[in-house]
Amino acid sequence: MSLMSVQGLGKAYRSYRSEWQRVARWFGLPSKPVEEHWVLRGVSFDIGAGEAVALIGQNGAGKSTLLKIITGTLHPTEGSVRLGGRIAAILELGMGFNPELTGRQNVLHAAGLMGFDARQIAAAMSDIEAFAEIGEYFEEPVRTYSSGMQMRVAFAVATAFRPDILIVDEALSVGDAYFQHKSFAKIREFQKQGTTLLIVSHDRNAVQAICDRALFLERGRVLMDGEPEAVMDYYNALIAEREGALSTVSVSKTADGRTQTVSGTGEASVESVGLFDANGRPLEFVDVGQPVVLRARVAVHADLPSLVFGYMIKDRLGQAIFGTNTYHLGLPIENLRRGERFDLAFAFKATLGVGSYSVATGLHATESHLSGNYEWRDLSLVFNVANISRETFVGVAWIPPELEFERDET
Repeated sequence: MSLMSVQGLGKAYRSYRSEWQRVARWFGLPSKPVEEHWVLRGVSFDIGAGEAVALIGQNGAGKSTLLKIITGTLHPTEGSVRLGGRIAAILELGMGFNPELTGRQNVLHAAGLMGFDARQIAAAMSDIEAFAEIGEYFEEPVRTYSSGMQMRVAFAVATAFRPDILIVDEALSVGDAYFQHKSFAKIREFQKQGTTLLIVSHDRNAVQAICDRALFLERGRVLMDGEPEAVMDYYNALIAEREGALSTVSVSKTADGRTQTVSGTGEASVESVGLFDANGRPLEFVDVGQPVVLRARVAVHADLPSLVFGYMIKDRLGQAIFGTNTYHLGLPIENLRRGERFDLAFAFKATLGVGSYSVATGLHATESHLSGNYEWRDLSLVFNVANISRETFVGVAWIPPELEFERDET
């Protein structure tokens, strides 16, 4: 069942020669603006009950405008939004807070605007104060708060009562790591209880850990709608494309149905990549802690003064587990000629937890693929880790401890 339906949404900011022309347009009379700037156009999507969706895009893409329209603080120029439940939103930091009122007074005001009566707010106040953890500042004016303290109070009041739909803008990037962990734990708790989530974040790990789906907004339009890993790969590839000259981005399906993104100028490419055991035999399943070798063959298609090869191991959600490159490993690869080929071998122990993993590869001119990106290839390799010979453990990393036990005999 769709809990949020956005259809043909558009928002334009218009300038008129006079205010009379603006008023005339309100009443449906012909009045042509002298300037018209669309920040959103033709945006349509549906979000089901209990679904977690990320909204990503560069600054100026229209994300905040879209959220304001969905929450009703801004009117659209065209299109419609239909919501199927109570909504709670954390948008611009401190939005709706009166800086002269105390934290407690602002909570009373904010929760009242959310539709809760005095009895409900009083019953939840102690939990809100405890969750925010700002101590005596709860009784001080908000103008004395740091940005992190404002975030704590805003999040605490917005999540004091479980909403049907929770919308969170970049606000969670403000503040300390402890409260961010606490906030995401709260969000996951709501997810389990059936809350629909729409979150704006540039944090790839957060997006892929929490969300089932991602919408990529570009210049006011939905450019891509799909699995978080595929959308984030495409988003990052476009950013790299804009940093480099003559770079291209392509999206295709792998044999197992995954979406693979490849970007770069094409001046060099990875011809093959594979994972092998110590005897050179190819591996599809790897034992926890097994010594392995990642081998790659690179073809050079233009004369290059320098080249850096890098790889990144990701878990099944696309979150980075480990990455490095020849620059950081102290191996210069210089003065390459068109038509050359070379091989690289990286030996390491697969101290990974049980699960499915992928390897992304990168070829670039300097230490980062954001500068001189010859090729970035996601899903270059997929492999699985199984626990065949180790003690039972959980998690994405195998970090075996040495256990000591000493009983006090006194």
